[in-house]
Amino acid sequence: GALVEAGGGLVQPGGSLRLSCVVSGVIFDDYAMSWVRQAPGKGLEWVSAINWNGIDTHYASAVRGRFTISRDNAKNTLYLQIYSLKFEDAAAYYCVTHAGSAYLYGMDLWGQGTQVAVST
Repeated sequence: GALVEAGGGLVQPGGSLRLSCVVSGVIFDDYAMSWVRQAPGKGLEWVSAINWNGIDTHYASAVRGRFTISRDNAKNTLYLQIYSLKFEDAAAYYCVTHAGSAYLYGMDLWGQGTQVAVST
């Protein structure tokens, strides 16, 4: 399988951004998906997860209320809508498949990442 993220860029604090991830080579709606980020010089941080049909979503406390995860199974695409960007949101954002339909399954396939930068 292959995961290709897009939508990153340079945004001012308070701005918005929508990330996307197109998945190929696997049956997309068999799997839960997550977004994971890594800020410069820091470790990986799980951001959000969504189950196979999009009904069940979960968020890290740092992003809850500002980020919205969604998926379009007809397009094999995962999204992350980001609102009210903060400096601490600057990171490489990765989409990840889980090994099953629910996010409690371990993470499996990773994309190459898309960079989000926040600056005035």
